[in-house]
Formats: sequence, C-alpha cells, structure tokens
Amino acid sequence: MSENVSGTSTTSETEAGVGADVGAGAGVELGRVRQLWHLLEPLHAVLYYAPETFEEAAALGYATQERWPSYFPYRAAPLGAVGSERVASAFYSFSPRMVAEHMKAAWQTASPEQVLKARERAVDRAYRAIFGDRVPSPELAEAAALARRAAEAANTAGRPLAAANAELAWPEAPHLQLWHAATILREHRGDGHLAALLIAGLDPVESLVSFAAIGAASVERFESRGWSPEEWTAARQRLTARGLVSEDGAATPAGQELRRQVEQHTDELAAAPWRILGPDDTARLADLLGEFWVAVLSSGLLPSETTLGIGKV
Repeated sequence: MSENVSGTSTTSETEAGVGADVGAGAGVELGRVRQLWHLLEPLHAVLYYAPETFEEAAALGYATQERWPSYFPYRAAPLGAVGSERVASAFYSFSPRMVAEHMKAAWQTASPEQVLKARERAVDRAYRAIFGDRVPSPELAEAAALARRAAEAANTAGRPLAAANAELAWPEAPHLQLWHAATILREHRGDGHLAALLIAGLDPVESLVSFAAIGAASVERFESRGWSPEEWTAARQRLTARGLVSEDGAATPAGQELRRQVEQHTDELAAAPWRILGPDDTARLADLLGEFWVAVLSSGLLPSETTLGIGKV
C-alpha cells in the first residue's frame, strides 16, 4: 500500500494526552487509524461526485451545475429539516453565507426523507457502476460486515453528524452497508476533528488558513469553502499575531506543531471503534478495502486535491 494511504503518524497511544477516547486506541496503532480514514473517505465521498448523484438530485429539483446545491442537503439530511445555522455549525469550515445560500430552499425543494432515499439510490447506482461484478463478491460482503461492526461500536456522544447517520436504518445490501458504515465512521472522525480544532483555538476560517499553511492543499482549493479574501487575510493576520503563520502565509514551526497536534488528537478521538473491532480485524478490513479504494480512485470521479489533506497529513 502506498505511503499516502498507510499514513505517517508514528506517535504511540501512550504519548496521547486528550479525552476519554485516547486510551481506547490501545492495541491499534494510530497510523492504522489514519490509514482506515484514508481508505474509507473516498468510498464515502463518491456520493458528492458521481454522475448518478447529480441525476438523482436533478430529479428532486436541485440545481446540478456544481456540486454544492446537492452536497449540503445530501450531507445534512440525516439531521432532519434543520436550518443553515445548525448546518454551518456541524460542517464548521464552510462560510455561513455559503451554507445559507444553499440551505435556504433545500427542504422546500425536497424533504430530508426524500433526500435520504435519493442518496441511497445514488450510492447504489454509483457503486454498481464503479465496482461492477465485485458488488456481490464475498470480499465486499466481508468488508461491509467488518466496517459495520466498527461503525456500530462508535460512541456518538457529542458527535452530531455521526449520531444522525447512526440513527438511520441500516440498508440490506452489503455494498450499501459498506457505504453507510464508511459514512458513520468518517462523520465520527470529522466530529472529533472539530473538537481538536476547538482545543487548538482555531475558528472555522483559521482552521483552513492554518491547514493551507502546512501545504495540505492549495489556497485556491480552500476558496471552495466560501470565505472572502478579506476574511482569509484577517484570519491569516490573527494566526501571524499568534506566531503560527509567517507573513508569506507559510506555517511557522509553532504552526506546524499545532497542526501536528490537531491531526494526532483527531486520530486519538477516532480510535475507539477500531480498538473495539480489534487489531486483526482492523488489519483485515484495511486489506479488503484496498481493491475498492483503487476502483474509486481509478474512476476519476474524485478530485486529485481536496481540502481534507488526504495524502498530505
């Protein structure tokens, strides 16, 4: 497996220092925790890029010239008919203006229940197109069962997006169970990541500026989150005043260390489901996911650079 998938974290769990979930990583290396994120994230993200996704969204009445009009309702639907303020809070790094723009008529276009059914149809169709005759394979069924065990073991206290997805009924088909498990686990990790950012004292736009400063993705890529140049500059100035970012926008040693701590804390807070699954079954799942991860990446649907920094952190 290539380095960008296996992860680079070498910090042991005994060096961890935050939260009740830290000790929950015992028996599973944090590098393995990050590897599972790298493997599962593309399987989840297919929803936001596959042509089947846009076809289902268009059938509901959403605009499809870009992905955002369907992204926000697809991802927010498990929360119910919530408004833009709660979506902006849960999604964190998006400009509230951007969220409000796409959420103002989201539930008038289609109900959350309709959106949930559409996203399941979209994933079903997309996975069948990408995986072909591997959809009914025993390897996929085994991967789905292992991922489901991990997802069902995830403690969702204080994790609104993970909890909302975990409350949904499990689909029957193994390939849909795999996607649902991947979604619960990625939102579980994401909710924990927001906690790590709050501990680090990074507000939504500062979290992006600091991430760009370590080279996780280009500034142009982060512009997709809807912040104005003035807001970006002001955030960079705040981080410069804290000694975290230099005048040219690059992270200082202190800024690099803070982001390292954020990513380590995120791994620690994401470790509990994998401890419960156990090191052997976690390793088995990583092996099983490899071919499906390759198939998704080979499909060309996902962008080569994302704001998540996969392969960079």
